[in-house]
Amino acid sequence: MRADRLVAVLLLMQARGRVTAAELAGELEVSVATARRDLEALSAAGVPVYPQPGRGGGWSLVGGARTDLSGLSAAEAQALFLLLGPATAGPSASGPAEAGAALRKLLAALPRTFRADAEAARDATLVDPVRWGERDRPRPATVDLLQSAVVSRRRVRLTYAGRDAEPAERLVDPWGLIDKDDVWYLLAGTDRGRRTFRVDRIVRAEATGETAERPAGLVLAAAWQEVVEEIERRRSRTWATVLVEERFVPVLRDRFGRHCHTEGEAGRGRVRVRLAAPTPLDVARHLAGWGAMIEVVEPSAVRDELARIGAELVARYSGREPA
Repeated sequence: MRADRLVAVLLLMQARGRVTAAELAGELEVSVATARRDLEALSAAGVPVYPQPGRGGGWSLVGGARTDLSGLSAAEAQALFLLLGPATAGPSASGPAEAGAALRKLLAALPRTFRADAEAARDATLVDPVRWGERDRPRPATVDLLQSAVVSRRRVRLTYAGRDAEPAERLVDPWGLIDKDDVWYLLAGTDRGRRTFRVDRIVRAEATGETAERPAGLVLAAAWQEVVEEIERRRSRTWATVLVEERFVPVLRDRFGRHCHTEGEAGRGRVRVRLAAPTPLDVARHLAGWGAMIEVVEPSAVRDELARIGAELVARYSGREPA
């Protein structure tokens, strides 16, 4: 008998008081014969369950024996299912198939008075992570292997292809995985200190038998926030001041995110906005399509890039050579 099914049987019996083999088979998606064998195995193993024959009979826990696995309040149960429901269904499903099975078992183990609201909470939210016009990003196949290595504290030998480098082999201590905007990252320790790896750039990964080292007191969320701050600093090395009609500011904020700040009115219905990107060329590329709707005040490097892009477009589509 599988241990996970044993736990599920006990939780169901605790929640319902009495169950039949047929009910158990339906909940656990096994045959009635298998469910009956599971109940008999529990009894033979010394678990206080017993059968009651006849109409209204079934299997019960002797003396109302209970476990502490589902001691949730109604509000806690709803919050849990609101959080986990989207992760186990629809296009937002991000967990393994076992997560859905676990959620169904937990639902069945809740007190009957909580069950309807928890089930409604599970189905209340659907998260579609794909932006309009974009393709679905498949979950990298190596995520499961890396998650297992993090949990089991095993070192991982991986072949990693950096953005501008040939694939190279690394031996890392996996600390945790992060799913940011549908892109997976591995935070790990290396012989050069903490490093962040994009999982979709991992060519090959293999868990070793070596025990991984993890810094004492490591908080994954705090460590990842340090990584985020550093990356955002790199993404905002070039700042530009622009003038634009106030009604267009939300569009710029959507494009530049945290690197877009309104600094005040500039007259004639326009406002002064500060924008940032890694290089002057990156800023210019984002603004070129706005044409005369945006005026770049400074720096001159961005203005020069816009002038160059404009000259290239004129040359391409008017037949004239750029100056």
